[in-house]
Amino acid sequence: MSGSAARRPLADGRWHFQHGPIDLVIACEGSEADCRAALEHAWTRFQGILDELSPQLPTLRSPVPGARTSGPADRIARRESVIGAVATAMVNACSPYGERFGLFITPMAAVAGSVADEVAGAFRRPGIERAYVNNGGDIALCLTPGRHFDVGIVANIGWPGVDGRFRIEAGSPVRGIATSGWRGRSFSLGIADSVTVLARTGAVADAAATMIANQVDVDSSAVRRRPASALRDDSDLGDRLVTVAVEALAPAEIENALAKGAAFAETLRQRGLIDAAALWLCGQVRVVRSR
Repeated sequence: MSGSAARRPLADGRWHFQHGPIDLVIACEGSEADCRAALEHAWTRFQGILDELSPQLPTLRSPVPGARTSGPADRIARRESVIGAVATAMVNACSPYGERFGLFITPMAAVAGSVADEVAGAFRRPGIERAYVNNGGDIALCLTPGRHFDVGIVANIGWPGVDGRFRIEAGSPVRGIATSGWRGRSFSLGIADSVTVLARTGAVADAAATMIANQVDVDSSAVRRRPASALRDDSDLGDRLVTVAVEALAPAEIENALAKGAAFAETLRQRGLIDAAALWLCGQVRVVRSR
């Protein structure tokens, strides 16, 4: 049982919305009346999202068309097979990786970013100067002309600290930020400590961060993996091996893994799927962005 949705104000003026596994931190700036109205709109929409997604989980945990699978797929997550804005955004964000690259991915790779986008829609209204919805590190932004966000990156959650900073201006097309890696709350097929992606939406950034992090990989005895199904029986990754530990890697192994991930990120950038990405592994970083 997911229980009832709950919300509470935080001491610094932000809000916390929670319902089952969905956990949002929301900030809003603008006139008091407009922020209050936007927050009520966001709360109303938020309360229905989990109930909207739950019946569709079997489909949303299935591969998108074109995705490489280990056997016949019982179900394919097509755009026409899901209902609602969040589920549709999940499929749309993930479909390019199956259709264009033939890679395995399910719409669950974009669930956090898609939820953040949907709730952030409540703040795109007159009187709101800027706002963000942070869903466990996958973030949707709202910005009006003249405003910006300064964002810090924590590359290793085991050693909290700001490892990088960047600014998103209102004139930028970026409205989504997402981070993935084997140390995070979701499973990864790769070994990246973290991959942070900037893209036009939270859903697009979420899917891209997952797929780039999967590409940061190397065949090494220092990497320990286990079947996803052995760690979580409802994982959309099934029996695929996910990373559970990365011990000391040789410098060449680190370089090769980062180079592979950066090359894939650059391909995504050139195809318009992302704006920029920062990839971290064992204290080393590669940044992909337009020159």
